Amino acid sequence: MANNLFAGKKVLIAGGMGFIGSNLARELVRLKANVLIIDSMFPSCGGNNFNIKGLRGKCKIVIKDIREQLLINNLVKNQDFIFSLAGQVSHVSSLDNPFWDLENNCRAQLSLLEACKKYNPKAKIVFSGTRGEYGKSVYLPVDESHPMKPVDINGINKMAAESYYLLYHRNYGLRTVSLRLTNTYGPGMQMKNNTQGFLNLFIRLAMDGRDIKIFGKGAQVRDFNYIDDVTSAFLISAVNNNSDGQSFNLGSDAPISIIDVAKLVIELCGRGRIKHVPFPEEYKMTEVGDYVSNNKKIKRTLGWKPRVALRKGLGETIDYYKKYKEYYW
Repeated sequence: MANNLFAGKKVLIAGGMGFIGSNLARELVRLKANVLIIDSMFPSCGGNNFNIKGLRGKCKIVIKDIREQLLINNLVKNQDFIFSLAGQVSHVSSLDNPFWDLENNCRAQLSLLEACKKYNPKAKIVFSGTRGEYGKSVYLPVDESHPMKPVDINGINKMAAESYYLLYHRNYGLRTVSLRLTNTYGPGMQMKNNTQGFLNLFIRLAMDGRDIKIFGKGAQVRDFNYIDDVTSAFLISAVNNNSDGQSFNLGSDAPISIIDVAKLVIELCGRGRIKHVPFPEEYKMTEVGDYVSNNKKIKRTLGWKPRVALRKGLGETIDYYKKYKEYYW
């Protein structure tokens, strides 16, 4: 379906130099869309020039901040689809610098929404939400009706940002949708540290033959989505009118414990070791315990489902970083 609906369309990707945004840009170029990337390239936000290798000349790239109102007012004009992937995603960093998180996850989104309200109210806008909006699970699997009590500043600001998108749909008729992502992984992940997840760090440590430190027993359960499945969800939600004004969970249907993920990474890398360590105090505040998404709503409404199994996705991810390690380490 998506293959027939993006050709010749104008598409803006905010945060298009980052992990998810660059993969989305690559697929949209393949689908013959006219792609415009805007990215601030703030060091803490994961943008990487290598992520768009081969795309220069095939899409337009603007290295600017979407909080620059006059600029974003102009860029949203005439866009058919807008993907909002710009922002700060680190839970721990949000506690250390809450105002920075507020600026990048709330003010930036309001800047984009105000621009669309005034200059392009017909565009379809897809926002990248997060499982962090829920906080600690009251029940599993977590569906979209689950209470939302974030455990950190990032979760609160992402929840607020999503609320802006849904409000602008209700009040102004903007065609907005939010996807609540959970542990997206794959080629293009930021690999320098664990501020944007833990699976990237597990892969780096194993590939370097170092210890993967597991806090406590590592029995907490998580689910993961490979980047190709996440990209598919963004594209499907963009072209399906039934997504307007909605929030959807993603999720894998195959939850796994953190310790078992580490073992799988070590097996696939052929290197690395597991080392159990006490849970650091600074991480206890943001630890949510088990988390598994209920993704029945997006399956039922949009027909999306995850297709890439964790073993296969991890294998492709590790092969990518073996080839391009120098650009990410």
